[in-house]
Amino acid sequence: MKLCTILWNGDTAAARVEGDRAVVLEGFADVGAVLRAGAPSAVASLEGAVIALDAVRYAPVIVAPSKIVCVGLNYRAHILEMKRELPEYPVLFAKFADTLAAAGEEIALPPESPEIDWEGELAVVIGATVRRASDEEAEDAIAGYTIANDVSMRDWQFRTREWLQGKTWERSTPLGPVLATPEEIPSDARMTTTVDGVRKQVGDIHDLVHGPVDLVRYVSTITTLRPGDVILTGTPGGVGHAREPREYLASGSVVEVAIDGIGTLTNRFVPEEP
Repeated sequence: MKLCTILWNGDTAAARVEGDRAVVLEGFADVGAVLRAGAPSAVASLEGAVIALDAVRYAPVIVAPSKIVCVGLNYRAHILEMKRELPEYPVLFAKFADTLAAAGEEIALPPESPEIDWEGELAVVIGATVRRASDEEAEDAIAGYTIANDVSMRDWQFRTREWLQGKTWERSTPLGPVLATPEEIPSDARMTTTVDGVRKQVGDIHDLVHGPVDLVRYVSTITTLRPGDVILTGTPGGVGHAREPREYLASGSVVEVAIDGIGTLTNRFVPEEP
């Protein structure tokens, strides 16, 4: 099953994706509300208004998660290109809900940073409340997966040893377009990031140093994970900052992050209006 959050009648609403159409799930403000009400299967047969998928305007899949936990240096290729050692434990940082943007939304390039980079990522969406989860509990707590672009202001990120200031710019992290439940993801699923039609990143989403179940178990040891919380699992090799010469996003850049079984997250980057 695939679910999305859309702009509908002046607000947001959850919808179920069926082929080339979306069925509005009245009474659910976003996919997070569906998860808090129970398993996604609970809305599998709900009827509602039908919209052509190509006419849908998306909101972030989860509008206001209580936590967005991000993992750095989790793909072997990316770790090597950043000239670092494989981490024994997950490298964690956090984002705020204000960072989230939607599929199809134009992302502002803030004037304070000329070094804005792309990072295509698989994102885990939590569907149950867990604390100190076992492997089995952690797997059961995963409602599904979506796509994120962890847009990074590299000059700000590396001002200090802590990355937060380069990762939390307002409406800089698109999340979507859909949540796909685990059975939708093929065993050989790959992620591809293109910038203006040029392929920049390719990665096997299963080739992580710390996989989704490990991350849910690890993070839930620290803090309670709740329905609608999001874990960004890291990016593969091919980011602009690690290229020679370095490459960054510019006005008009279009970034597409595609993951088999989920779809494609597309955003255009434009100068921030004063």
